[in-house]
Amino acid sequence: MAVKIDGPRLPAASGETKSLVVLLHGYGADGNDLFGLAQPLSSILPDTAFVSPNAPERCANNPMGYQWFPIPWLDGSSEEAMQDGFAAAVETLNTFLDEELAAHGLNEGSCALVGFSQGTMMSLHVGPRRSTELAGIVGFSGRLAGEAAGAAKPPVLLIHGDMDEMIPVAEMHSAREALAAAGFAVRWHVSKGVGHGIAQDGLQLAAGFLQDVLN
Repeated sequence: MAVKIDGPRLPAASGETKSLVVLLHGYGADGNDLFGLAQPLSSILPDTAFVSPNAPERCANNPMGYQWFPIPWLDGSSEEAMQDGFAAAVETLNTFLDEELAAHGLNEGSCALVGFSQGTMMSLHVGPRRSTELAGIVGFSGRLAGEAAGAAKPPVLLIHGDMDEMIPVAEMHSAREALAAAGFAVRWHVSKGVGHGIAQDGLQLAAGFLQDVLN
């Protein structure tokens, strides 16, 4: 059974919601962690509503934060627990997307996912496996969780810091190669001198990408 999730929201600045951006935070954080992107993006996407849900589980390593699923090499959980948690999180996120789209009267083509780290893993797995193609996916500082597969192939933008100590930039290159080989249109960018975070150059590229796919 899918867990009910929610988080901070920003309604469309214009008062008319024509599109939706769902922000998916990383391991140990919460919805407020990525919600800071909503305001600057809203200024260029006035007809877009933003929501940044908390992941479904409290984080074992940071009880104040949340996780989409446990990570054995960080929290000592089992491989089975990680796989079970991942499967449950996929169901939860799909249910959340269904409910959000229905609530706003939108279809998948008006919705984009923006993930960071573990949120990118969720975005790259769930997005392509939706029955109808989403407008696009932005993945910061993440990796693929499994194969690059799915009936839908939304455009993807991958952004990664070349000094990332948590998830090496090589993971971005592996993801873009796998996605491209599977037929996805992939754009990518490496932020120079940036660790496990989002730099201004990456944010600007993400903003331009979202303008392209949502307008």
